[in-house]
Amino acid sequence: MKAYVLDAGALFSYLENTPSAGKVNEILKEANYRRAEIMMSAVNYGEVYGSLLRVRGIDRARSLMSAVRPLPIQLLDATPLRALRAADVKATYSLYYADSFAAALALEFKATLVTSDSDFRKLGHGFPMLWLKN
Repeated sequence: MKAYVLDAGALFSYLENTPSAGKVNEILKEANYRRAEIMMSAVNYGEVYGSLLRVRGIDRARSLMSAVRPLPIQLLDATPLRALRAADVKATYSLYYADSFAAALALEFKATLVTSDSDFRKLGHGFPMLWLKN
């Protein structure tokens, strides 16, 4: 089964219905048909909420985040071990710490990272990515 990890930008684009939302929607459909597994770090989930608070306000942010609950996305805790792995990724690839949680989760589950954040190019061509925009 194909495995995906969403970074904050991927979920944000879906919730804000940006042009990239269609690609995220396709992955969600795959997961609904049990052809894919989608994961996201709780750290990145919180990052989405913070962005929505900033651009949409508290009521809209809460409404959009409640729409995530029924989606086939497994939210995974930032355990102490995952925090250390994220720190290793941060130190190795010079990523932001929150971004490092998404990358570390993708490494842990041998998953494709879904992103539009060009900072993830630092991970190199051998790292499986689904780019939401070029």
